[in-house]
Amino acid sequence: MKIFDIEEELKKLPHLPGVYLMHSDSEEILYVGKAVDLHNRVRQYFRKGHGHGGSPKITKMVSQIAYFEYIITGSEMEALVLECNLIKEHRPRYNTLMTDDKGYPYIRVTVNEEYPRLLYSHQMRRDHSKYFGPYTDGKAVHDIIVLVQKLFRLRTCNRNLPRDIGKERPCLYYQIGQCSGPCSEGLVSKEEYGEQIRQAISFLKGDNKELMSRLRQQMKDYAAEMEFEKAAEVRDLMESISHIMDKQRMNDTNADNRDIVAYARGEKDTVITVFFVRDGQLIGRENHHMSAEPEEEDASVLTEFIKQYYSSTPYIPKEILTRIPIREPEVLLSYLSEKKGQKVQLLQPQRGDKAGLLKLAEDNAKLVLEQDMERIKRKEKRTIGAVREIAEILNIPNASRMEAFDISNISGYHSVASMVVFENGEPRRNAYRKFRLRTVEGPDDYASMKEVLTRRYTNDKLGPLPDVLMMDGGKGQVHIAEMVLDSLGLEIPVCGMVKDDHHRTRGLYYKDKEVSFPKGSEAMHMVTALQDETHRFAITYHQLLRSKGQVHSILDDIPGVGEKRRRALLLYFKTIEALQAAEVEEIASLPEMDKRSAASVYRFFHPEDEESSADSPPGEDSSLRSDSPPGEDSSLRSDSPPGEDSSLRSE
Repeated sequence: MKIFDIEEELKKLPHLPGVYLMHSDSEEILYVGKAVDLHNRVRQYFRKGHGHGGSPKITKMVSQIAYFEYIITGSEMEALVLECNLIKEHRPRYNTLMTDDKGYPYIRVTVNEEYPRLLYSHQMRRDHSKYFGPYTDGKAVHDIIVLVQKLFRLRTCNRNLPRDIGKERPCLYYQIGQCSGPCSEGLVSKEEYGEQIRQAISFLKGDNKELMSRLRQQMKDYAAEMEFEKAAEVRDLMESISHIMDKQRMNDTNADNRDIVAYARGEKDTVITVFFVRDGQLIGRENHHMSAEPEEEDASVLTEFIKQYYSSTPYIPKEILTRIPIREPEVLLSYLSEKKGQKVQLLQPQRGDKAGLLKLAEDNAKLVLEQDMERIKRKEKRTIGAVREIAEILNIPNASRMEAFDISNISGYHSVASMVVFENGEPRRNAYRKFRLRTVEGPDDYASMKEVLTRRYTNDKLGPLPDVLMMDGGKGQVHIAEMVLDSLGLEIPVCGMVKDDHHRTRGLYYKDKEVSFPKGSEAMHMVTALQDETHRFAITYHQLLRSKGQVHSILDDIPGVGEKRRRALLLYFKTIEALQAAEVEEIASLPEMDKRSAASVYRFFHPEDEESSADSPPGEDSSLRSDSPPGEDSSLRSDSPPGEDSSLRSE
């Protein structure tokens, strides 16, 4: 299903740098990419015989695209930073994901040292250094570090200064004029070296006009003197500078987190765009729609949005930037500061990087107002509208943050649990959590859930408390959660997500009765999506552990049954019950099995059956027993509700 006319939307794309996000009709983000020219780049995906048309992977992705959205940026490099952050946040299925999570390189200036150095770094750390980047070209980063060290005569050694000053003679770099020699007494003062560092930082910030002019003249002088090799070296350095100094903002690990709130108004519709800056990096944005009459003042509309938005969002930054002052700022700031637990500021920047980000957010809001208003309204109905509907059905104040839990195990072996978080109707994957059970042995879902909930709600590092807790199960799971919350002194509404006989979400179990949804309602779709995502996340984690050999099924304990035979048994019999009921002859009929291994499987499930002893090889231990107690469901997955298909799944 295409949510809008792709051809019409392609015509509206701006000729500007930015990031684009491809969505499926279920709101899944399929792909995140960056572009120097959004208009030209995105159009390539939908033109046969052009761009990516020859890639089967991209062809398959394009067939699933229902709509796309985009975020304009100030430069291609800013788009690169945002693209990298969005990929890490959403992990789209069609992006090539980095398993080592090193990301792009940075230039690190160790200003926390008395005699700072320039270093190459794979990531930013909270170590009070200044970081520049991220950059796309690792070689260019090395070139620029060497260049800056030469230009400003910075040290390259790892000596501990000032402790080791004067202990050794200056190195070769001092002798050839590429280091000012802070390791020796009397060569350069701490103040003079500090000025060299300040000049280097100014250059890395982008103040490179004077340097480029000097290099350009130097290249001409070398060429005039027929020293073409030296001229070529200078030319290459200039190219590295041009490549790497593309309008970069400094990333400071001490930078405050901030939100940039901008708006664009039409006759009756207003688009509010919120940019999120965390640790100095732009990591994403959200668009919101508000209905406002033309006579309403901008300050009133903005004030109402900030009150409504930050009263429901679980995270409040230290700074909120707006173009104009809001109404009654003292009262609102007092409320936000109390909710956050520390002082919150509302600022109206007039110049500098903050003002630049505000202008960028305003440009995005204008584009959304002109081109994407109807889509924003539909999306809000599916997300925020569904959240409000759930809150009304349950008669609770808010359901903005929902947390759901699920337990996954294999006949009680190595239980794991998952926690999935939806905020304002959308998945917040960076808030998902995985748990390995520590205290529970055997297939006890109630005890497992008790452990997980206790660990979750006694650990403040796992995020703010939810508005409502969703359990993947019925009455029993709900009561366990209520018992845990009561023991911790927490008052959080708890619901059980109930499925019908066809494994479809039927309603919610709340306050000892089942609450039904209106048929086809957005609330029902939202709870279904939450339940499916919770189950998927738990199973994916369990499969990951199995693939690493960290968990095993009951079949792993059968003598003479390895990976190949175990897979054959799973594919043929489907369930443990079917395998347990099978005779030796049927087991031995599989091509992968022989009479000896079939007898071993049979004895494992029927140690008391004397008739099977005739098939046992001499000396074979026939006392092996199943770990499942009599009558216990020994299906491969024990997290399924009663009546759910418990068929074995081949890995």
